[in-house]
Amino acid sequence: MAGPKPVNTKPTKHDIATGRDPSRLKVFDTTLRDGEQSPGCSLTSDEKIQVAKQLAKLGVDIIEAGFPVASPDDFEAVKNIAETVGTGPNPPIICGLARATKHDIETCARAVKGANFPRIHTFIATSDIHMEHKLRKSREEVLAMTAEMVGYAKSLIDDIEFSAEDALRSDWAFLAKVYSVAIKAGATTLNVPDTVGFTTPSEFKRLVEYLREHVEGIEGVTISVHGHDDLGMAVANFLSAVEGGARQVEVTINGIGERAGNAALEEVVMAMHVRKAFYNPSFGRPAASEAPLTNIALREIHRTSKLVSSLTGMAVQANKAIVGANAFAHESGIHQDGVLKNRLTYEIIDASTIGLDDAFNNIVLGKHSGRAAFKSRLGELGIELNDEELNKAFIRFKGLADKKKEITNMDLESIVNDEVQDLANNRFKLVHVQVNCGDKSIPTATVSLFDDQTQVELTDASVGTGPVDAAFQAVNRLCGLHGAGQGAAEDVKLLEYTVSSVTAGIDALGEVTVRLQDGKTKRVLYGRSADTDVVVASAQAYVNALNRLLALRQDLG
Repeated sequence: MAGPKPVNTKPTKHDIATGRDPSRLKVFDTTLRDGEQSPGCSLTSDEKIQVAKQLAKLGVDIIEAGFPVASPDDFEAVKNIAETVGTGPNPPIICGLARATKHDIETCARAVKGANFPRIHTFIATSDIHMEHKLRKSREEVLAMTAEMVGYAKSLIDDIEFSAEDALRSDWAFLAKVYSVAIKAGATTLNVPDTVGFTTPSEFKRLVEYLREHVEGIEGVTISVHGHDDLGMAVANFLSAVEGGARQVEVTINGIGERAGNAALEEVVMAMHVRKAFYNPSFGRPAASEAPLTNIALREIHRTSKLVSSLTGMAVQANKAIVGANAFAHESGIHQDGVLKNRLTYEIIDASTIGLDDAFNNIVLGKHSGRAAFKSRLGELGIELNDEELNKAFIRFKGLADKKKEITNMDLESIVNDEVQDLANNRFKLVHVQVNCGDKSIPTATVSLFDDQTQVELTDASVGTGPVDAAFQAVNRLCGLHGAGQGAAEDVKLLEYTVSSVTAGIDALGEVTVRLQDGKTKRVLYGRSADTDVVVASAQAYVNALNRLLALRQDLG
């Protein structure tokens, strides 16, 4: 053959309707699907809507909203996102995942059809190990299934993405045949997934170039890449694949996802921004071109990262690139001296570019601020609440203002996330917590909970290894997880307990995240809360996690 075929830059209906550059790198966000598959990372439907709205504000091109056939809740969540976020101003494409079966595909189509721009993402494994041990299908059977199921999906929805699962461990010649069949059946995007994080940057680039040369009709579709970080190379792999001709990247906020996670959206996008002169020629642009390579609103990156971390309970490591707490911090005296003279000496990214700057931490409201000012400030921060959510958040704000003189934007975002999360159907509500502790006393906690099921307020006390442990044990007893005495690991096990400060200062809000494992189902669940009193925040976070655990048990019978 004559070499790789041209990269497809023909504008899609979505590009034309939203005015997006057809030659850009498309950002496909799978936080709500692959990201949510992280252990203990289950989101409620309301939380998924909240994340989807922020992803749309961030400017992602496609939101993979979930796996509709997985459960009725997942179906409803995808459907709600399609009908709300997918029909808003400048909407993203709303995508659902489906295995290559008619039931999966038909269910997915029903879930996404309410969006202005719906997409079905269907997949089948193509590596020999998957075909032999998982599918128990021959290569010929996989080719036939690809043709039939992509064609069926195309009869329901026009925009079809096809993935060859475990592509990087597949035979390249066979992979090219599968993709050729998928295009002929109607696929508009071909996804090349590094399902187990196995590949290297140069290998990924070579594979994309090989497919551009050997797949029939590939010049008329978008090449996408998906990958995991098992060997720590996911972002590097994606950047090399882009050089090879990939024009869609499947990423998650903060890199969350199965096992070691996915390629992080913020890292891929900022690499394309900071090294624009390097990547421009790969897009057929002059090196000096200042035109953005993605549609991402960079100043929304930090806010999106905080929201996802808060709602999923998955803390961002301090040294995480772009969004970690230390990403713009300097300890070395030499570095500090250079930065004070000129920030460019040791910083390649201005923190304000991602929405993190001094203005972000300025005092914005106080105890005398009214509801109108509170609502207006939330609007400036891009936070949209319904009346019920606004009322709860405002009450929480006034309570915080009595304890904390300086209310910052970060404080506001934390308490709003807390209160919106609290709107879930929680059986137990924390009413009161009081502790007694010290180096000469036995830590004791008295806790009161309101049981929404029986409409009764319950109070109990317990001792523990410290004030937080004592509070947790009292909550355990009140929730009926144990007959009496200390908590037993076989019923509920505390896997993780973390505390972080929202802002600086002695009166800062403390954010607490707990991660529990249900001894019966072995599922991992999380809870979070924020308060100026860390013990109160800890108790509330623990109650939130136990509410999720009890709801799970009820759903499973």
